[in-house]
Amino acid sequence: MPASLFVFMGLIASGKSSLAQAFAEEFSFPYFNTDVVRKELAGKAPSSRQADAFGQGIYSPAFTRLTYDTLLDHARRELSVNHYVVLDGSYLERGERQRAMECAAGCAASFFFILCRCDDEETRRRLALRASDPLAVSDGTWEIYQRQKESLEFPDELASDCLIVMDTRASVPELLRKLRAKFSQIAAA
Repeated sequence: MPASLFVFMGLIASGKSSLAQAFAEEFSFPYFNTDVVRKELAGKAPSSRQADAFGQGIYSPAFTRLTYDTLLDHARRELSVNHYVVLDGSYLERGERQRAMECAAGCAASFFFILCRCDDEETRRRLALRASDPLAVSDGTWEIYQRQKESLEFPDELASDCLIVMDTRASVPELLRKLRAKFSQIAAA
């Protein structure tokens, strides 16, 4: 399999980070998360809580642009020395996904987007758990989830062979089995 960029995407609390990190660990791939990169750029600890409102502070459009550009810089660097890299972010907008595809193309790499989804009830449950976890990296809230849900541009521009939709109410091991089957050539490498 040629070099590949794996982009785990979805709304907050969709399970994308748990699955992306497990996938990266399973295959020892470099892994980059927007929440961690954003806070590193701001000089904050990953688990520090930021009370910035949607679109404000380190979540402003300019800081978000810097965050996603930095993520792509990491991807370019890793794709040049490794065969695979995993990115973990919302990627709610077509433009962000297009930039990721252009990054992959510029590195002669294939790309796959893994859209992680779950229902509102599960999202609310996960956000409540996260709020009480002092080590949680995400600053997501129910209000931010609702705003993201309104602004999501469904990835219908992606061909079916490079978009995998995962219902993350299933366990991470079960979801990893499905991804392993989809990417069996990696497991064999």
